[in-house]
Amino acid sequence: MFWTFALMALVALYTAARLYLTLRHSRHIAAHRSVVPAAFAAHITLAQHQKAADYAQAKIRFGLWALAVELCVFMAWTLGGGLAYLTTALGAWVDMGTITGGLALFLAFGLVGSAIDLPLSWAAQFKLEQAYGFNRSTQTTFWVDAAKGAALSAAIGLPLAAALLYIMQTLGSAWWLWAGCMMIGFNLLMLWIYPTVIAPLFNTFTPLDDASLKDRIHALAQRCGFALNNILVMDGSKRSGHGNAYFTGFGKNK
Repeated sequence: MFWTFALMALVALYTAARLYLTLRHSRHIAAHRSVVPAAFAAHITLAQHQKAADYAQAKIRFGLWALAVELCVFMAWTLGGGLAYLTTALGAWVDMGTITGGLALFLAFGLVGSAIDLPLSWAAQFKLEQAYGFNRSTQTTFWVDAAKGAALSAAIGLPLAAALLYIMQTLGSAWWLWAGCMMIGFNLLMLWIYPTVIAPLFNTFTPLDDASLKDRIHALAQRCGFALNNILVMDGSKRSGHGNAYFTGFGKNK
């Protein structure tokens, strides 16, 4: 009973903090919607500023609905006994004390989670983003991305989960230390292979042709002490009208 109350208290604290910060952000946007900030007055019109403010408010409202779904799902899995029910149901088919049983639970949990998350992702893309002119994705692209993401998650997640379960079963009370070391190594590996193996599965990357811009980016990176291998242009515009840039990689592979 103590742990149940402790869990509920933590969830309540987490929810209250998120709501407080979100509502404070929303009030700030509303209070400044009518005037373009001085730093941007020469670059954007009042109409553009107000459109950005309205979009931000719409994202906040959507985020509140997503938070409500997130909380309901969490409570259903924990206090509602959903995880225990899922374990019992799978136990009729596989020994839950084995690595195979653990993987079956991991896979089933992921499938249920994906079934809940996908409608939210779809609505964010084709309702929210579409309403403000940012969506450039097609239904085909969205569902192909979802299928690729699921396959990639299974290909990476299942072997990782099997390794964790093996460590838990065979390395005694110190299992958490070995599991932690493995996860650190795994995260570093993902940082290293993401730019060259994973990202190209979803987007096309081509070398930046603008020599002047490339020189400016290299100069900025050098001032920051950040060594770059490649500067590439990503076809992100086939999914979204937002402008963006990012850096990724690890070690010499950046």
